[in-house]
Amino acid sequence: MADFHFSVLSGAVAAESDDTRLLDVLDRALAAADGPLRWKTVRSGMWAHVRPENGECPQQGWKLHVSATPASAQDVLARSLPVLLAGRSTFKFAATRDHVAAMNARNTSRGHSGKFITVYPVDDDAAVSLAAELHAATAGLPGPRILSDRPYGPGSLVHYRYGAFVEVRRITNDGFYAWVILDPDGKPVEDRRGATYTPPSWAVCPFPQDVPPVEGHDDAGAAGGPESARKSVAQNGAGNRKSVLIGSRFTVHEAIRHTNKGGVYRATDTETGDAIVIKEGRPHVDVDAKGRDTRDRLRTEARVLEAVEALGIAPRPVALFAQAGHLFLAQEMIPGTSLRQWIADVIGDAGWGPHVPAVLEMGGRLAALLAKAHDAGLIVRDFNPSNVMVRPDGTPVMIDLELALTADDTEAEGMRVGTPGYSAPEQMAGAAPDQAADHFALGATLCHVLTGGPPYFLDEDPATRPLSERLEEWLAARTLDLDLPGPLAPLLLALMADEPGHRWTPHRAREALAQMGPDSAGSRGTHDAPAELSGAVRTPSLREQCRLSTAGIVDQLIATMDPASTETLWPASCVYGAPDPCSLQHGAAGTLGALTRCFEVEPEPRLAGAVADAGRWILRRLGEDGDRPPGLYFGTAGAAWAVLDAGLALDDADLVEGALAVADRLPEAVPSPDVTHGTAGLGLTALHLWSRTGQARFADRALAAAHALAETAEEREGGLDWSTPAEIESKLAGARYYGFAHGVSGVGCFLLACAESVGGDAHRALAARVGETLLDTMIDTGRSAMWAASSGDVATAPYWCHGSAGIGGFLGRLGRATGDGRFRWAAEMSARAVMDNRWRAILGQCHGLAGNGDFLLDLAALTGAERHRADAWRLAQIVLANRAHRGERVVFPDEQGGVSTSWGDGLAGVLGFLVRLQHGTSRQWMADEAAAHAAEDATIAGRAS
Repeated sequence: MADFHFSVLSGAVAAESDDTRLLDVLDRALAAADGPLRWKTVRSGMWAHVRPENGECPQQGWKLHVSATPASAQDVLARSLPVLLAGRSTFKFAATRDHVAAMNARNTSRGHSGKFITVYPVDDDAAVSLAAELHAATAGLPGPRILSDRPYGPGSLVHYRYGAFVEVRRITNDGFYAWVILDPDGKPVEDRRGATYTPPSWAVCPFPQDVPPVEGHDDAGAAGGPESARKSVAQNGAGNRKSVLIGSRFTVHEAIRHTNKGGVYRATDTETGDAIVIKEGRPHVDVDAKGRDTRDRLRTEARVLEAVEALGIAPRPVALFAQAGHLFLAQEMIPGTSLRQWIADVIGDAGWGPHVPAVLEMGGRLAALLAKAHDAGLIVRDFNPSNVMVRPDGTPVMIDLELALTADDTEAEGMRVGTPGYSAPEQMAGAAPDQAADHFALGATLCHVLTGGPPYFLDEDPATRPLSERLEEWLAARTLDLDLPGPLAPLLLALMADEPGHRWTPHRAREALAQMGPDSAGSRGTHDAPAELSGAVRTPSLREQCRLSTAGIVDQLIATMDPASTETLWPASCVYGAPDPCSLQHGAAGTLGALTRCFEVEPEPRLAGAVADAGRWILRRLGEDGDRPPGLYFGTAGAAWAVLDAGLALDDADLVEGALAVADRLPEAVPSPDVTHGTAGLGLTALHLWSRTGQARFADRALAAAHALAETAEEREGGLDWSTPAEIESKLAGARYYGFAHGVSGVGCFLLACAESVGGDAHRALAARVGETLLDTMIDTGRSAMWAASSGDVATAPYWCHGSAGIGGFLGRLGRATGDGRFRWAAEMSARAVMDNRWRAILGQCHGLAGNGDFLLDLAALTGAERHRADAWRLAQIVLANRAHRGERVVFPDEQGGVSTSWGDGLAGVLGFLVRLQHGTSRQWMADEAAAHAAEDATIAGRAS
């Protein structure tokens, strides 16, 4: 069914349980059904599918959704099943109450929330009939409004939308699946599943529009209610300044954000003229076991704000009011910036190391803030950098206190609530509320303030290492170069002690911080470092950790691959959407490339089998699902590259021939110019294939790509430029970037590689002009080189995708090729930017430390300067400190705090960096070897002559 891929739970994971209550309801209903149809049931993932034997399901049409809460799900299902089993339409429902809870969680995708039962009517008449009967059967039961649908009537649990019943999907130009329906002309159009009801213009609604409201229901869509407010203010923050009055006194100007639990709005109090923040609680969302929802938590927050109003540690409450069934809390708007942004600004302005005095001062203020809250009897339960605002004078203030409890909340029960990385382990496990959990949160927040990132640890199984041991290693890695007061690290460890009763209180932490300073007794410089870092005898532990982690990642990748799957070879991360399962960036090709490199340096039978299976799986899937874009990172080219390398490593002629057959179907050029999707990536692929096979047709393809780029180059203010054409169906349409992945530096890198191998001086000259453009647009901070993502933007983080790591890699290669010291200087300055920003916590290739480490290894190879290799080891130490052991396997958190196997943000990219660091191999997915191949050919030709 079309909705089977429930991949948009925004990180919420519904745990499998032994809860069979909903399935038992189905069994009883099936036993009682006396109609002529026989029904077939299938459990698949989170869904229980029910369909009539020999029944057919239309491809698309008006589908029905019935909402429920975890508490009401049994009743909703029990009342709905007699209606559904009396018909002949296929349907499905969430199989456990845990799944219902995950579906309705506070941060679940707003476009998919609430859909407990999905019905696929056989025709429009059945849709209308079933909707009316389900509406009557479930009247009076609680369930959230489904934002992607239209309610059958005011207060109804039944909703409808036009969409796909059976999966029909295509891979877009951006390399992700889009679900499609057919328009009246038979052309595919996207089946949009957003947070608003947007039926196709040609779909005629068959449902009545005058259904009376459910008795006693206050319609959430009434005129002037929250729905009209939501549609009247900016959906994505600033931009739409149309105002709307709610609560009879608050003029809402714009939405700060929208989440499943409700919006947060900027407003003005018309009675006082004060700037106000208004938080919304949607009915029946994020319901706990006792039926309490976001509105109840908003009432709790109001009580908390009233309890501490005189202390000045939180916003002043203004009003709590209901409107059209939603609850709103108006409170003082705190001027300033979030603590998360404050520390990023402090490190960015002062630099890594010089920020420590400001950190110590802020640490004392944060400890004092939490101490005041505790003295007032609060248990905060979600103290973290996103929930603290810093006023312009530097005073921190707590916000978003919806999980906090007052001393009067004597019946509060333990819940699995909080923010991963900051909330204490026992709190995340559902322990009873206790201020000791806040002590842990203070320590985690101070770690973020000090190091620029949270101490986020994935679970280990078995949990053989205490959290304190992992934290000590993490702190040692992230503070290696900081001149800290000696007592600071022990203080952090004491706040986050494994045993709650042993944790320091905020009072004790504040007193200890008050005695610290940069010149405190016991100040220490660095931890013991390996030879790559300190120049002393190498500490074996870091290299051994690197070796063991490499083996552990390989174990994880081999254990989790499923060659029998028809969908994905490895579990797919769907954070960015539903990716092409064969792609380099998020699919099997990138992971295969990393495993192939492991096999090349250490041939092992288990690796040989995994590499062969992965190569065959990709070729088979390419043949079954051939309508995909041709790009290197998001298309067919990357898959051909990975399979060719696998075949050559294994001496497997079938894989090699299959990869070359795929490559021969690639175009020489496409309208997009860049490395990830476009012509530059196709050119790099052609160079790589030529260097590995010696077949001249691939050299010709590379030259054709270079010529196409030369013809489409644009002279603009600021230098040479390429852009993705505006008419292309792509998120990159019309975009112009400087970075490697999507911008001119990636194009320049291909042109240079072409010049160094099969091209000539014209291509080198064009690459040099790209280099001049990058020199002209460089942001010189005084010690490092940064770039904006595009003209007019502020400097972006120094990553492979957009920033200094990717651009610096090109400029370093250009400096060596041309002998122009300016390019090498800019590359060296880029390396400083990478090291100055090592506090950024992401680990992967695209936006993280693994990609930055690969850039430093590039510079070490290009310049012969061992300091760059030492810096790469320094980044590896930070990466390795984030590992989690699961038996013999090792995993690392991806950008969203989960486990991904992909190259771009997951394990494969980390593995590629660690293998290269240990074995000195070349950079993957580059064409550096093409120049060496050309030189070898020239030498052979010279000898022959």
